[in-house]
Amino acid sequence: MPLLRYTVIEHNHQLEQLCAELTDETELALDLEADSMHHYREKVCLLQLSNRAGTWLVDPLRLSDLSPLRVLLARPGLRTVLHGGDYDIRSLHRDFGIVVQQMFDTMVAAQFTGATEFGLAALLREHFGIELDKRFQKADWSKRPLTTEMADYAAHDTAHLLELADRLHARLEQLGRREWVAEECALLVGNRVAEKGNGPLFLNCKGAGKLKPRNLAILEALLQFRDQQAREADRPAFKVIPAEALLKIAELVPAAVRDMNGIAGLTPRLLGRYGEQLLTVVRQGLAVAEADLPRFPRGRGEPNPGIKARITRLKQWREGISSRMGLASGLLAPNWLLERIAEQQPVTLEQLQAIPGIRRWQVGLWGTEMVETLAKETQTA
Repeated sequence: MPLLRYTVIEHNHQLEQLCAELTDETELALDLEADSMHHYREKVCLLQLSNRAGTWLVDPLRLSDLSPLRVLLARPGLRTVLHGGDYDIRSLHRDFGIVVQQMFDTMVAAQFTGATEFGLAALLREHFGIELDKRFQKADWSKRPLTTEMADYAAHDTAHLLELADRLHARLEQLGRREWVAEECALLVGNRVAEKGNGPLFLNCKGAGKLKPRNLAILEALLQFRDQQAREADRPAFKVIPAEALLKIAELVPAAVRDMNGIAGLTPRLLGRYGEQLLTVVRQGLAVAEADLPRFPRGRGEPNPGIKARITRLKQWREGISSRMGLASGLLAPNWLLERIAEQQPVTLEQLQAIPGIRRWQVGLWGTEMVETLAKETQTA
């Protein structure tokens, strides 16, 4: 990576001064680093800011007051440039109450230019010939002091974003897609971290839906056990015991530790440490009264044949649009949207526009064609 000059902000007075200096800026690049790979409860550990002249690394673990930054980023006249900003927007609001008013997401923009590689590393390589050092993508950013190499890595994440945004914005203008990206970004800035409810943990475990109620009770007991271990050790739950291993235990209902030998992800070390405890938890699941057994909530099931046929035809129609425009089919119209359209079968543009989740740019791009396609299908049905 090329050498880059930046300033580390570790004291409240430094942040106050920086935000005062940046108060008249109309655009800033923003990124963050978190510790989700290393701790039970993730947190933002570093914020990177850049304008056209400089880059700053703001250390929230050393600062007691981020309100100047909160005020700065909330300014209506400020355009904040991020890359893959959905996670950042959610995390900044969760940890600091920071709200970004106007965003330009370079990842979203790259997708709408037709780019097939839209990660930041790929885009910086393509546009500027810069190779990012990927060693620190999964680093523990909560550790202090930051190494020089980690700080250099973080600084490069925003140092080139404004210029990248310029190039992508110009390309979007050429393609007539600038407003599409503006609409997508306007929706992203309202995203928030969903509050964890008191529901069962198995709802977020892939594959749990195939289990019978008794096995589901065992899985829930196993997930609760893992969550407790993770909380006490301050580690991500997936690093304690893989969910896939717990799912397999719930399926097999082992009666002895040896019965768990060979389960993928359940290493001899893990079995030696948790084997007997896992058996105890399995027995707890087996002891749940029949009337108290959990059941996985079912969706609406298979759509009726008419709707299913319309979904198939809409997907075929979408592939033609995708090929013609050189854009990913899921970007033009994701499956969930096609399913809603097939269910509601709008016959006018007004009815199409009223479908929850549809974008203005989608209606403008293919709304008339969609309604006409559905009308033809109805006539020939």
